[in-house]
Amino acid sequence: MRSDGFNITAASEVMAILCLATSLTDLKAKLGNIFVGFTYDNEPVYARDLKAEAAMTILLRDAIKPNLVQTLEGNPALIHGGPFANIAQGTNTILATRMGLSLADYVVTEAGFGADLGAEKFMDIKCGYGNLAPQALVLVATIRALRHHGGATPAELNTPDLEKLTNGFANLEKHIENARKFGLTPVVAINHFFTDTDAEVALLQQLCEKAGVPAVVSKSWAEGGAGATQLAEAVLQSLASGSNHFRPLYDWQQPVKAKIETIAREIYGASGVDYTPKAEADLRRITKLGLSGLPICMAKTQKSFSDNEKLIGRPTGFRVTVREFELATGAGFLIPLLGTMMRMPGLPAVPASVGMDIDAEGVITGLS
Repeated sequence: MRSDGFNITAASEVMAILCLATSLTDLKAKLGNIFVGFTYDNEPVYARDLKAEAAMTILLRDAIKPNLVQTLEGNPALIHGGPFANIAQGTNTILATRMGLSLADYVVTEAGFGADLGAEKFMDIKCGYGNLAPQALVLVATIRALRHHGGATPAELNTPDLEKLTNGFANLEKHIENARKFGLTPVVAINHFFTDTDAEVALLQQLCEKAGVPAVVSKSWAEGGAGATQLAEAVLQSLASGSNHFRPLYDWQQPVKAKIETIAREIYGASGVDYTPKAEADLRRITKLGLSGLPICMAKTQKSFSDNEKLIGRPTGFRVTVREFELATGAGFLIPLLGTMMRMPGLPAVPASVGMDIDAEGVITGLS
């Protein structure tokens, strides 16, 4: 008898393994390390015990190769891997990043959703396994999001409001502080919307200046590369400053609870961590299997620093609850599930496909 459930593909362990594998041999070994369950004698069973790792590797033989695409302006981009940062590690593959570093003077990679999730996991998981050390960090912020964190209702998100922007800046300020805990002084990219006013942009830049970081408007969505030139120059200045010295947040060899506590207190701003009886039982199993030295991949809402999406801005005095753990022994990390976060999120009531169409000439509409 066993309990199990479903994970969306982006949160599956196979996706995580693909993103952290460094070669076909490494991919095969990681797939073989997937934990399956226990025997009747209570001994662990791994995919390698089922002789399944070779077949799985064969299926992924071509998938492990990074995909080279180009932007509308002809710039090269590597698109490879797709784990969500709220329920998985939120970064592209180590192989794609290494390939980019071997071919270009500068490589920009993305880690979403919020920096409390994607950036933290990039620093503490991917950089550890990939032997990577980022030399600059860009925090992408929108005035709309800061209005939201300042108390704007959904109907007010596109309405200019200097007071709500000021109040919402507390959220961005926490992300700035978090970046510094990794030894990096961030550049804030103001992802521009047509509803942003000059007064709001100027105020946000003033608030960032007081926080000791540059804030540059990026209009790349509307203007392409030309709209991001100032941002690129600011990043180059950050690189040239010599002030960035990357360091991870915690030591993998710390006890599991100590690692979780560090992330919760330092990155989320929580006052502590609670564990359900199920989570405590999972911790005992983790210890029995000898997995305590693995890094942590938190599964948490991206809508709040806390595990409660209704706590916007920069909440304080809250505690987070670890409901249970999932084991990603092949990928090489532990997954605490916080609050009500599910690894199989629901789909929207109206799928995006409903608005898509293609005519007789092959012209596609409805993709954005």
